[in-house]
Amino acid sequence: MHNIIIAIDGYSACGKSTTAKLVAEKLGFTYIDTGAMYRAVTLYFLDNYVSLDNPKEIERALAQIHLSFHIDAKGANHGEIFLNGLNVESEIRTMRISDNVSQVSAIKEVRIAMVAQQQRMGKKKAIVMDGRDIGTYVFPEAELKIFMAANIEIRATRRQEELLEKGQLISFDDVVRNIASRDAIDTTRKESPLVQAPDAVLIDTSHLTIEEQVEIVLHYATNRVTYQITQAQAQ
Repeated sequence: MHNIIIAIDGYSACGKSTTAKLVAEKLGFTYIDTGAMYRAVTLYFLDNYVSLDNPKEIERALAQIHLSFHIDAKGANHGEIFLNGLNVESEIRTMRISDNVSQVSAIKEVRIAMVAQQQRMGKKKAIVMDGRDIGTYVFPEAELKIFMAANIEIRATRRQEELLEKGQLISFDDVVRNIASRDAIDTTRKESPLVQAPDAVLIDTSHLTIEEQVEIVLHYATNRVTYQITQAQAQ
């Protein structure tokens, strides 16, 4: 597979991360979970009582944050996120973080710091990166842009099941409220809001299995690579 950047954006609980991870594995690409990065920052802010209304305090906190992805125990080409040397993969998936991550990720200083890291990670291409602003802001030149959406009730059911698998029993209404709140913040924030890029492929995952989502993305990836090779040969 020719090296390209695949940017997958969309709403929470649409299957972005799982799809992106599997697509990366099938292509031999590196998977980068930008949501995990913002969740790790949120964890640090909460644990250290960082005021979200104090820019200087935020900048000082960001200077103390070091994020890295380590290969997981299965040896896959995606990694678990480490915050200042500690594996926080499980801790960042709790509702405590979900309830606060959209507010933290809407902060200008946070987005600038994270986007700079993400752009460095993508310099060599051959990556699949998912998030909220990958195709519009982080990599507007990405060869393939995907935007995922789904019915909110279906998304809430999926998220509730994910939480239950992790031993977290959260009511359906609370999950719906959390997702609706995150949608509102993500789509209306001043700094790189969640929006479908004009050249992104829209995939409604409401009634698609993960396997079907992966096949659709792989189909478009193959087409993009074929087009690139054809263009290169014509020059």
